[in-house]
Amino acid sequence: VQLQASGGGLVQAGGSLRLSCAASGRTYNDYTLGWFRQAPGKEREGVAAINWDGDNTYYVDSVKGRFTISRDNAKSMVYLQMNSLKPDDTAVYYCAADMGRRTVVSDKLSWEYWGKGTLVTVSS
Repeated sequence: VQLQASGGGLVQAGGSLRLSCAASGRTYNDYTLGWFRQAPGKEREGVAAINWDGDNTYYVDSVKGRFTISRDNAKSMVYLQMNSLKPDDTAVYYCAADMGRRTVVSDKLSWEYWGKGTLVTVSS
């Protein structure tokens, strides 16, 4: 499985960005997909996850109500719409895939595959 994230950039606080991640693999539609981030000097944290058919999602508390994860299985894509961005959202964002065809997701899955990150910088 190969994952390629894009869409990062510099945005002012209160602004929006949409991250995209292209996934490849014969069983893409069975994967759980997620977004993680790592800020300078901090540990990586799980931001959001979505199960294979999109009917179960997970969000870390700090982004609930502001971020939305979605997927388009026809295009083998997963997205992270980020609104009302805050300086604390500044980080390198990574997309990841878990091979399980799960009904309930979280950030505590196996996450066997990772893409290269995309930098999001939110200025105050």
